[in-house]
Amino acid sequence: MKVETDQGICGWGESGLSGRERAVVGAIDHFREFLLGQSALNPNALWQEMYRSQYFEGGRVLAAAIAAIDIALHDVIGKYFNLPVYQLLGGKQRDKIPVFATSTLPYSQELIDHLVTLKAQGWQAIRTTTGEHGNAETATEFCPRKSIAQAAHWLTKAREALGEEIVLGVDYHHRLTPAETVSFCQKMPSNTLDFLEEPIRAESPASYQQLQAMINTPLAIGEEFTSKWDFAPFVEQSITQFARVDICNAGGFTESMKIAAMCESKYIDMMPHNPLSPICTAASIHYCAAISNLAWLEWPPYDGDFEQVDEVFSHRPKLNGAYLDVANRAGLGIEVNEQAVQKLSFDFWEPPRLVRADGSYQNW
Repeated sequence: MKVETDQGICGWGESGLSGRERAVVGAIDHFREFLLGQSALNPNALWQEMYRSQYFEGGRVLAAAIAAIDIALHDVIGKYFNLPVYQLLGGKQRDKIPVFATSTLPYSQELIDHLVTLKAQGWQAIRTTTGEHGNAETATEFCPRKSIAQAAHWLTKAREALGEEIVLGVDYHHRLTPAETVSFCQKMPSNTLDFLEEPIRAESPASYQQLQAMINTPLAIGEEFTSKWDFAPFVEQSITQFARVDICNAGGFTESMKIAAMCESKYIDMMPHNPLSPICTAASIHYCAAISNLAWLEWPPYDGDFEQVDEVFSHRPKLNGAYLDVANRAGLGIEVNEQAVQKLSFDFWEPPRLVRADGSYQNW
């Protein structure tokens, strides 16, 4: 989304609520009604007004809309003062951002070969997925018991192939119950995984706390959280070891900086979620540059058509080995070719549908 000012400066932001974009557009249109005419130089005050100006505060749709606007406002301010966004956040603490790679291949020897190739390319932190992704057109059967047996077998082999110095994790995308998660961890040697991401749904901190007491694998949680209040119980009770904040969902720079500070108080490292366009990546780089407690930033394996991406985005972040350089250009440091955007049509996207063997709905 784009914010225009009467100074002739525009800023770009992005919402992370994938699959529910039309709801976010509606929220942005509503915010537009009272944001027009206000100063773009006051993002903190505007954040408070957007968050608290309705009786029903917060929620994923509103937070994602606020995030897009907040990121765009920071882009405007950086351009206005001719400073990179990280300078507005207190300056940079590092010159390059460590990133982790993801292999989405199914569990097989092909996955092991890919992980070994990633190591040879210089990646120090690598994540796998469940390898079962499904589609939105037809329901795909997902059996948790078969999945954890297969994953445990191949992740054990992955650790043997990669050695001890490589960080290895897996994203289970909320597909397990606490009991299934414990069983999964018990099927592997205790040194197999360096982190387990989102094994169960996160509405219940108590369930995660119970789970944590039964396993010895560090947890990575929070990519769907939208505020410091969502993170608070997980931070205060030290339930997670890596905070998967998504700057395009969690209220933009204004809120995400507060979340990082809260995590720092409990020695929790940030591991930002970054699955979207180069705008999200650019914003995440500035965020990661400015905070002290950074583990790795996600490098998305889902960018798709790079030729089309390069037509739309100028100065998009590109890998430099297993790092992303921190750009010194004003604002986010990325520009959008609006003529190229206008040639594109909105693609309605719905997440895949997974079902269990009995036909009941399973988290994707």
